[in-house]
Amino acid sequence: MAITTKQGNQEMSAIERRKVKNYWARITLSWGIVLTFLILVWLLFFATLPDESRDLINILVGAYVAVLAKSTDYWFKEKDDPEHKESEALTNGG
Repeated sequence: MAITTKQGNQEMSAIERRKVKNYWARITLSWGIVLTFLILVWLLFFATLPDESRDLINILVGAYVAVLAKSTDYWFKEKDDPEHKESEALTNGG
């Protein structure tokens, strides 16, 4: 079934809106991860904490290193974007 121009434009605008929402959601999550990591590092090195709490903060910093690495991989690693493929398929009439 062929997509009419009006229907195609509506679907493209819906895809574009979803792309923008996804972009801002990813940006917000990434900033939240970085901010949490910086707070944990600040607590570990600059705050006065009991030894039990310092051990817990140290464990959390170690766990957050992996989270920060995955976030960095997401932004800087080459990948196939399914949304890009979907918009190409609509553009090509597929």
